[in-house]
Amino acid sequence: MDTLFELPEPEAPEEAVIAHYRLSDNEYGSRAEREAIFDAERAMAVAAEEAGVGEIDGNEFGGGEAVLYAYGKDAEALFKVMEPTLRGLPLRPAHVVLRQGSRETESRVDL
Repeated sequence: MDTLFELPEPEAPEEAVIAHYRLSDNEYGSRAEREAIFDAERAMAVAAEEAGVGEIDGNEFGGGEAVLYAYGKDAEALFKVMEPTLRGLPLRPAHVVLRQGSRETESRVDL
């Protein structure tokens, strides 16, 4: 052996699905809007886990927007599992950013 230690194989970069929803006010939205986001988050967490495509990593509220974060090895596969729930939320305008690959290329999908 010519090396002092073996380096682990580099892991594939984690990809992301980031969903943005406009809320009804310039702060944190209504209680019903927040509950809709929390319900959707729970449903997508179960779906992503069952499909083995990644995980829902949380949310942010503020400035009149709600943002949901999800990460996995394949943003397209993760989005496919999340898409029905994301489209089912009535908050608009809304869009999703898919962050893919080692160069973190981004694409946008309007909901």
